[in-house]
Amino acid sequence: MRDATCAVAVMAKAPRAGLSKTRLCPPLAPDQAAALSAAFLRDTTDNLFAAAREAPISPYAAYAPAGSEGIVKLHLAPGTALVLADGTAPAPPGVEGFGRCLFQALEGLLARGHAAACVLSSDVPTLPTRLLIDAARLLLEPGERGVLGPCDDGGYYLLGLKRAHARLFADIAWSTDAVAGTTRRRAAEIGLDLVEIEAWYDVDDAAALGRMCAEAHGYGAPATRAALSRLGIPDSVPA
Repeated sequence: MRDATCAVAVMAKAPRAGLSKTRLCPPLAPDQAAALSAAFLRDTTDNLFAAAREAPISPYAAYAPAGSEGIVKLHLAPGTALVLADGTAPAPPGVEGFGRCLFQALEGLLARGHAAACVLSSDVPTLPTRLLIDAARLLLEPGERGVLGPCDDGGYYLLGLKRAHARLFADIAWSTDAVAGTTRRRAAEIGLDLVEIEAWYDVDDAAALGRMCAEAHGYGAPATRAALSRLGIPDSVPA
């Protein structure tokens, strides 16, 4: 039953050359970045299904833009459900930019009857499966709380909630090293217990790409590994 499950949605922007993973260009060419973006989506959704074998997780892709469902679905694990998260839905004052997409995704997931919902970065193909399991189990315990998966760069790779608290998305400078810290302060302001799980890293710049190429831990990410090999990326990016 949905009311006993935690929905987890990867923020899935349709992979397109020149529009996907632009912070990786250079060292990558736009078509390489788009191919890697597609591989990230497949690995992340495969990872969600692996976690769902151990915890009551419902895998989703929160996609954008509207009308790109067909493109996005080509790169997802079979059976992944879709929810629109293009930032066009009405949002409370102060919720702008990427925050509108996150808020729309969470509202859409919770409206489907899930007891809790998480938004998940599309830039964490090697995220250990156990962290997804931990997030879902923590959220589904009795009592009101949120779960935060912080990134090494000051952002976060996961935010899970039982209610879509608009304050957590208001007046935040997205894509900066202040995102996680601001989110913690917002949670304190509204009296929300924010439980943190282990930090991981986003693959959103050349340094993180090099780190991923040398990654020996975490989820195996076979689609990403195959794309790296096919594109010759491990030989061109320093670890």
